[in-house]
Amino acid sequence: MLANDTPIGHDHTHGRPTRVDENFPATAVVRPHPGTLAGIDVRFRGEFAYVTGRLKDGDTQPLMRLRYGGSAARWGFAIYLASKDGYEVSALPTGVFAGAPEDALDTACGLYLGDPTAWI
Repeated sequence: MLANDTPIGHDHTHGRPTRVDENFPATAVVRPHPGTLAGIDVRFRGEFAYVTGRLKDGDTQPLMRLRYGGSAARWGFAIYLASKDGYEVSALPTGVFAGAPEDALDTACGLYLGDPTAWI
């Protein structure tokens, strides 16, 4: 689930390439979303983290794509759009296009899954 060997930057303190999954906070997207999600899966490709929701009925739903930008606390946000079977760079409710993974998940659940608890 959290494995990808794609180099995305350079760790100057250790002198070795870093991977996007090394910079993704392990607890980043685990806020509970009762009524909508049973869990999430994250897969990594290049500088992106793709987040898919596991719904309580067993189905899965792509939710969003996060783009690593050099900080584990701030990721670019793109919402999944079923109409184009792809991702669209989107603003968070704060009006910015990057933020904490938790805020991005809250936004995706609020928009895509109709989860009113996402805005609280």
